[in-house]
Amino acid sequence: MTRKDFLKMLGLAGGGGLLYLAGTSWLRREPMPKNNAGQAQAAGTEQWQPAYAVLEAEGKLAARIEQAYSIMESCRLCPRRCGVNRRAGEIGFCQAPARAMVYSHQPHFGEELPLVGRGGSGTIFFSKCNLRCVFCQNWPIAHKGWGNEVSDMELAEMMLDLQRIGCHNINLVTPTHMMPNILGAVRIALQKGLHLPLCYNTSGYELVEMVELLDGIVDIYLPDVKFMDGVEAQRYNLAAAADYPQMAKDSTVEMHRQVGEMITDERGIALRGLMVRHLVMPNRIAGTREFVRWVAADLSKQTYVNIMSQYRVEFMAYDFPLIARAITAEEFVEAMEWAREAGLTNLDERSLSSYEIHRRRVS
Repeated sequence: MTRKDFLKMLGLAGGGGLLYLAGTSWLRREPMPKNNAGQAQAAGTEQWQPAYAVLEAEGKLAARIEQAYSIMESCRLCPRRCGVNRRAGEIGFCQAPARAMVYSHQPHFGEELPLVGRGGSGTIFFSKCNLRCVFCQNWPIAHKGWGNEVSDMELAEMMLDLQRIGCHNINLVTPTHMMPNILGAVRIALQKGLHLPLCYNTSGYELVEMVELLDGIVDIYLPDVKFMDGVEAQRYNLAAAADYPQMAKDSTVEMHRQVGEMITDERGIALRGLMVRHLVMPNRIAGTREFVRWVAADLSKQTYVNIMSQYRVEFMAYDFPLIARAITAEEFVEAMEWAREAGLTNLDERSLSSYEIHRRRVS
C-alpha cells in the first residue's frame, strides 16, 4: 500500500475522518450537554481476559469453529442465505472464496477514541461485502474486491503482528462473510499468545443466529446502522436490501444482550461492550431521528453511539440526486439534537465536538 492510500484509509475507512459540511445559518440552539454516563471501568482489569480465551479454556471454541465452517458449506452466514458450498469453491452473492481475503492490516487512528488510545486500533480490512451501497466509501475493497487470499494461519499472524506493534484490539472490518476463517485464525493466534479484545466491525447486515454463534467469542461489537427504512435501504443498494433495517436492529439487540454497555480499562481503552455507528445522510435519508429513538427504547440510553458527519459523495452516489451532496451544518446539528431529545447520554466525543463547532456556524 502506498503512503497516499494509507493516509486516505486512516481518514476515510472507519469511524473517523474529516467533516464535509456546507452550512448556511438559520438555527439557534442551546449547547449540547456533555456526556453524563461515560464508560464503566472494569474492576480488576489486570485479571481481564478476552472472551475467546475463556471459551477456549472451557473447551468450546473448536466446536464453534467447526459449526461456522459447516454453515459455509451451504452458506447462510448472512441474510443473503445463498446456500452455495463455499468450502468447495462455489461463489455466492459476496463473491468471496473459501479462504479469507484481506486488503490490509494496520494500526488505525481514525476509529472511536476508546478503540484507538495511543497504540491505535488493529484493523484488518476484509475484501468483498454482503451489501452493495451506492455511496460506499471503500468501494474498491467492498465492491471490486481488492485484496489477497490468506490462510487461517496467515490471518492469525496478522493478528499477532498488530499485537506486537502495540495495537489495543483486533478490529475486524466487514467480517461477516469471513466469519469461519476469522474464528479459525483467532484460535491459532490465541495458542500463540493473542490476548487483545476482539472487535466485530460490521455493516449491520447480520443474521441473529450468526451473531448468537459469536456469543462468548467477540468482546466488542461495532455495528453500523445505516438505514431505518427499508425503502431507502433498497433505493441506495445495488441489490435487494429492503430487509436491512430489521436485520440490523435485531442483530444489534442481540449484540447488546451479549456484551452490554462499554467497559474500559483505567486508560479508557475499550475492553468489552457495544458501540453503534450511524452516518447522517443528506435529506434525512438514513432516518436518524428514528435511529436515536430506537437506541433509547430497544438498547439503552447509555449505549455508546457515534453519530458520524463525514458523509461524502462517493462511488455511484452522484447518480442519485438526494444524496449527491455533502450534508449541511444544519443537518448535523439537527441529528445531534434528536439524540439529545432521545436522552442518549454516551455520545462519541468527536460527535459532540463537531456539534459544538457547527452549532456556532448555524446560530
